[in-house]
Amino acid sequence: MAKQEKKPGESIDSVLRKFKRKIKNEGILQELRKREYYEKPSELRKRKAKAAVRRNVNQQKAEEL
Repeated sequence: MAKQEKKPGESIDSVLRKFKRKIKNEGILQELRKREYYEKPSELRKRKAKAAVRRNVNQQKAEEL
């Protein structure tokens, strides 16, 4: 769980910016969006396979350069 405490003399805006950055780096928001709806196991396998193909294509393109 991300937690950001306000230091004396620190503005709320800077604390909020730090908190948002921490949330993004920990991947909490991405995980929340992923779990927002139930994903059937077959859909999960399809999505992962598609991502693997995309990774391989990008890796091959990088090797060609």
